Amino acid sequence: MDEVVKIINDIKAGNIKPIYFLMGEEPYYIDKLSEYIEHNILQEHERDFNQTVLYGRDVTIEDVVSNAKRYPMMADRQVVIVKEAQDLIKTIDKLESYAENPQPTTVLVICYKYKTLDKRKKITKILAQKGVVYESKKLYENQVGEWLKRVLQGKRLNIEPKASAMLVDFLGTDLSKIANELDKLAIILPQGSTITPAVIEENIGFSKDFNVFEFRKAIGERNQLKSYQIADHFAQNPKDNPMVVTTSLVFSFFIQLLKYHGLKDRNPKTVAPILGVSPFFLKDYDVALRNYPMKKVSQIVASLRDIDVKSKGVGANALPQSDLLKEMLVKIFN
Repeated sequence: MDEVVKIINDIKAGNIKPIYFLMGEEPYYIDKLSEYIEHNILQEHERDFNQTVLYGRDVTIEDVVSNAKRYPMMADRQVVIVKEAQDLIKTIDKLESYAENPQPTTVLVICYKYKTLDKRKKITKILAQKGVVYESKKLYENQVGEWLKRVLQGKRLNIEPKASAMLVDFLGTDLSKIANELDKLAIILPQGSTITPAVIEENIGFSKDFNVFEFRKAIGERNQLKSYQIADHFAQNPKDNPMVVTTSLVFSFFIQLLKYHGLKDRNPKTVAPILGVSPFFLKDYDVALRNYPMKKVSQIVASLRDIDVKSKGVGANALPQSDLLKEMLVKIFN
């Protein structure tokens, strides 16, 4: 995010490069940077004749270069944006000759999503020398919470740790999906508000009581009644609670618990980053640590691997989700 801010600040200051090669697994910042350039390099009256948006599936590298070599009309520069440029992966090296001598009056933006160029290759080095090469890396689950806080600070909103965990549990690390939901909340909530689990449930549709986060917590507490109640809710609402996702998140919980068992130093300040969780949730792991000895955790991890395979339809004769959830809980509690 700091690199994105630097690129934007450089553009604001008039330090505009002839090429921006935006690549990487996380499309969110690629979209944000290309949108910023699209709306801020040229004045509105200049865009009709001097701003071109191309799509990788519809053009060749030769088409891109041809557009980039044009001169602007009644403006100091033109902008050429190539979206979904990953579709040009087989011929992207052909951009090398243009990158060596880019048109100084053109701002060429290449949106190369979900992939990266080999940093050892000549084309990557030339692009970095003549312009900007930005890699948008996928955030780890334990990094999304901090990203959430920073985004919400800009919207003058706060969020409770549990609400943050709910968003990550249900939306994963897809920043675009999370950002869309935050935008909705920013419209509804007055500035200075705090996003709570109740707000999430009311406005986004995730149940604050019947979700994977509460499911893992109930399992950690060995609260069998609540665990089976949530499992029953999942079975009745399979589209909102895919078995593959549930299994994955429960599995990650016990993998983290296995790591916790193996730590000699259990200082919260050192444990939280190792487990990849917020210190706020360490108390849940402390409870689970007492309820599940290390040997039992190892057995549970092995059982969850088997259930994960079954949830994907391998050797399970299409067992219904309700049966798989019951099997999961039986293996965990017995």
